[in-house]
Amino acid sequence: MKHLLSTEDLSLANAIRILDTAEEMAAVGDREVKKLPALRGRTVVNLFFEDSTRTRISFEAAAKRLSADVINFAAKGSSVSKGESLKDTAQTLAAMGADAVVIRHWASGAPHRLAATDWIDAAVINAGDGTHEHPTQALLDAFTMRRHWSKLAGSASTGADLKGMRVAIAGDVLHSRVARSNVWLLRTLGADVTLVAPPTLLPIGVEHWPCKVSYNMDDTLAQGVDAVMMLRVQGERMNASFFPSTREYSRRWGFDDNRLRALDSLGLKDTIIMHPGPMNRGLEISSAAADSPRSTVLAQVRNGVSVRMATLYLLLSGDTREPAASAGAATNTVRTNTAHTNAARSNAAHSTKESN
Repeated sequence: MKHLLSTEDLSLANAIRILDTAEEMAAVGDREVKKLPALRGRTVVNLFFEDSTRTRISFEAAAKRLSADVINFAAKGSSVSKGESLKDTAQTLAAMGADAVVIRHWASGAPHRLAATDWIDAAVINAGDGTHEHPTQALLDAFTMRRHWSKLAGSASTGADLKGMRVAIAGDVLHSRVARSNVWLLRTLGADVTLVAPPTLLPIGVEHWPCKVSYNMDDTLAQGVDAVMMLRVQGERMNASFFPSTREYSRRWGFDDNRLRALDSLGLKDTIIMHPGPMNRGLEISSAAADSPRSTVLAQVRNGVSVRMATLYLLLSGDTREPAASAGAATNTVRTNTAHTNAARSNAAHSTKESN
């Protein structure tokens, strides 16, 4: 796996490989020293042509925890505003010795274009391209769901899939790259996915996607779901009126306080509520739902760092072995570094005693 551009062409073996490696990387975040030397000497460039908070910071934190050097590039205030093309920007980064490029672009297909050309010889990670895909967001969502699903089953999440899990993805599917990536990945992992949205916010050809489609939020909940993912209404991408009013949208397709209470009355005590962020509180999700014990919003942010650490590690470590062997290598990296840290602490304590 040289690039991560889409979840549609991500095999089950590679998806589980990334998720299992992320489990090992998550352990790093629980340590006092949140660092691994795995990518020391490597350079990761965050190439963002669109505004971002969570994704950019998450990738930066992931790269730094792996000891990589990080260069942050924003289109605003750069030569892009003077008319510089994607090709020229890529070649400039190549001349600087970039080993990986994390790209977010307003144009669908830009990461694929970058990976398919000879402009730069680096791993390309799609951090969101237009309304097309956002693979690492789907992976962190799947990671969050897998942990929850495995906990309910009383088993370890490592090596597990999402077979039998019922997932509803509701909201502005038309403009959502997160929805597209999640549909493909969750289907690969064995989940049963239902899209819930008004007809005006569903893309042409959605009937060919590997999922069900519903226009009624309450009916979908009544049929039983294990996870509800609410999508942000992307007003900045809308150039027409897709629903009569925000009040009607919230009432018919938003996850409000009434629907939060309905989960209890329907006996769905283990159903989780997800959102990729940023949230429009009061529109697609109420504050009570976003802040409830069912909400995994903050867990998704936390898990995002682990998943992006795993992605960078697998793409840049040069490991071409089978998935099981690669996951084992990541485990050994974490364990070895932990052992070194503990040894250093022991030596420091011993030296202090001797000096005293």
